[in-house]
Amino acid sequence: MTESEFDELAEATLEAIEAQVEDADGDLDFDMSAGILTLIAPNGTRIIINRQPATREIWVAAKSGGYHCGRKGEVWFCNTTGETLQALLSRVIAEQGGGDIHFS
Repeated sequence: MTESEFDELAEATLEAIEAQVEDADGDLDFDMSAGILTLIAPNGTRIIINRQPATREIWVAAKSGGYHCGRKGEVWFCNTTGETLQALLSRVIAEQGGGDIHFS
């Protein structure tokens, strides 16, 4: 994957996550700035999602740790847990009191 292909795919992924958070019936707030998506739970804890062009990964920082997600075929997978990016986000959002959001 070229850097420009990665940039397009990562940006589309972050925008899709943002749209699904916005459409969810929870109290999770969000802010997108300079390619970094910050999710803010009602208790003030944050989940940071950003892209890492050098490694062609999307990184997630949560209270439970830092996660690096690489692309395999059509899906982003966490290199540590094996979860899809969507399953990882659903889990860490729930763990941080951000509600029950299921990503597609």
